[in-house]
Amino acid sequence: MASVTVRRVDFGYFVRPAAETGTGAARVEPCLGYLVSHPAGQLLFDTGMGSHPEVDAHYRPRRVPLPQALAAAGLQIGDLRFVANSHLHFDHCGGNPLLGNVPVFVQAAELSAARQTADYTLPELLDGSQFEQLTGQAEVLPGVLLMPTPGHTAGHQSLIVRRPDGAVIVAGQSHDTAAQYAADQLCWQAGLDGHGQPLPGVPAWIDALQQFDPRVVYFAHDRSAWLAD
Repeated sequence: MASVTVRRVDFGYFVRPAAETGTGAARVEPCLGYLVSHPAGQLLFDTGMGSHPEVDAHYRPRRVPLPQALAAAGLQIGDLRFVANSHLHFDHCGGNPLLGNVPVFVQAAELSAARQTADYTLPELLDGSQFEQLTGQAEVLPGVLLMPTPGHTAGHQSLIVRRPDGAVIVAGQSHDTAAQYAADQLCWQAGLDGHGQPLPGVPAWIDALQQFDPRVVYFAHDRSAWLAD
């Protein structure tokens, strides 16, 4: 659907401590959402960072709150028809309490984990949201799908926008970086080519995602993108 566009929404950045990066050094990461402009309405994927004194001390965020982030795209919260959360950690659903009656798509497994697991998220971010629970892949607007991509969390989901020139994928935090996704995609390709084992393991859903013929894949914490050859 050529009339559908995907735009990045800037929610600021935070500093991931060295203990969480796997590199021995701290890393400054963006916090990004994505706005799908569709003839049937606007859909926002992820809503930015929530706030709590302990979270702020740990991650030292510089936030762009949801109203300001949308204003930079020329929109207001009332312009949104739908929202989807890739998952329910504090840095992906922080704007949810401001949404009012806007439906929020989330995988049922993700919502269950967020409600039942201590320290999973900031509990107040779950209050009052109009969650629409999904149990697998769903087409939420014509040509716009949500698909489970578990790994970072058991209920993580990614967004797929079908286009004539190849799909646009918003993979959230399925991978921290475009380079990590590229490594998994290339390993998937090697397996498809019949390359002998051993090969690194890749998420089982990579095959299903690649069947959409993606031309670009975007991420929540990396301004770089994976591009098809």
